[in-house]
Amino acid sequence: MLLDLPIPELFKWQGINPRPQDHDAYWERALAEMNSLDAQAEFIPASFKTDYAECYDLYFTGVRNARIHAKFAKPKKVSGRCPAVFMFHGYTGNSGNWINLLPYVAAGFAVAFLDCRGQGGFSEDSGGVKWNTMHGQIIRGLDEETPDNLLFRHIFLDTAQLVQIVSALPEVDEGRLGCFGGSQGGALTLACAALCPQIKKAAPQYPFLCDYKRVWELDLAKNAYQELKDYFRMFDPRHEREEAIWTRLGYIDNQFLAPRIKADVLLFTGIMDDICPPSSQFAAYNKIESKKEVKFYPDFGHEWLPDADDMTFQLMSELR
Repeated sequence: MLLDLPIPELFKWQGINPRPQDHDAYWERALAEMNSLDAQAEFIPASFKTDYAECYDLYFTGVRNARIHAKFAKPKKVSGRCPAVFMFHGYTGNSGNWINLLPYVAAGFAVAFLDCRGQGGFSEDSGGVKWNTMHGQIIRGLDEETPDNLLFRHIFLDTAQLVQIVSALPEVDEGRLGCFGGSQGGALTLACAALCPQIKKAAPQYPFLCDYKRVWELDLAKNAYQELKDYFRMFDPRHEREEAIWTRLGYIDNQFLAPRIKADVLLFTGIMDDICPPSSQFAAYNKIESKKEVKFYPDFGHEWLPDADDMTFQLMSELR
């Protein structure tokens, strides 16, 4: 039994979350803030060593003065300038083990894997505390005077700033860039490709942070989206501000960033996904105007998808 729309209907879905009228101006203002920063990028040699990769802990200063961390690795021997890929992790996670970067380094790529601010890695959440704040990041900033304080605005900008820093390295070819990740990593893949038109290949798996109102309508404001339900229960129990809340979340809804994407996009979707429902993903996918393709997994939910990582590697290999 389907929990969402049948596949033919997914390709028609345009989403129901409201779009803020000043969405484009909002993101141009955000990018201008990011571009005004002195990133103070620092590459610190990592304790992890291999005979073919140089590994570094990369730190840079993001918006709102947060110090952001990413793992960075590149081949020890680079002939000319190399392509680069950017990796993004799931909600509350981190950049994981160095071994996850090495297949791409072995294939001749520079690789950067972002730690999202305030989650399970070493990036700071500068909203009054340092290190992790873990949960509640979707709703951070909903009650601020300005939507410029939404936390995922800052995280989306971190992806773009990471691309800016890495692509400026003399050994990296800024014309051959790709990005990928699953769940929150899929969301950040879409956001990164939208905010960085130089990204050529993007492979999101079951992206998070799309069509929030649709997630609510399907009664799936649980698991990764639990904070939506918690917010209404605690701060708007009669839903008197519901439309304003959905509209503010629209600033960080990937369906409205999707038309900016220039990259070739390969989406992976589990039809039985009850965490990031397929229709929410397709609210974004259907607004992508560049070359795109989707791989369906009819019997899979929000989980490991067979061959998806291999197909992602093949897509990124087109950058070589």
